[in-house]
Amino acid sequence: MSTILLPIDDDEQHAKDQIATITGLPFETHELTVTVLHVFTDNPNSASITQLKSARLIEEALQDEGIDVELDERSNDPADEILSYAEEHDVDAICLAGRKRSRTGKLLFGSVTQDVILNSNLPILVAGTDPVE
Repeated sequence: MSTILLPIDDDEQHAKDQIATITGLPFETHELTVTVLHVFTDNPNSASITQLKSARLIEEALQDEGIDVELDERSNDPADEILSYAEEHDVDAICLAGRKRSRTGKLLFGSVTQDVILNSNLPILVAGTDPVE
């Protein structure tokens, strides 16, 4: 069984891009577990991952595909927590959401994405917003 860590934010388009990436992988759905992780940087109201529309969207879509989904949350620096979680839970890959960038911006990913890519030895999937042709 393969486990993919799917760190999310509250952006629904990012969630849809990540869903498309995961469902497009060449895995039998019964062989795949996806852990959806949200890292709260500031959470004074004690919000939960289940309150995020993006988390519910991913959970429902992947479960509809027959994929086991787990929800988890942490607080602190997102890149550090993603990397720690991946190591502690022995995940097989990480699927991050990409962002559209200008020509100059394409040289660098967002800081969290860049930090995870540069500091992980795991395969990293970057879900983009452009359709594959």
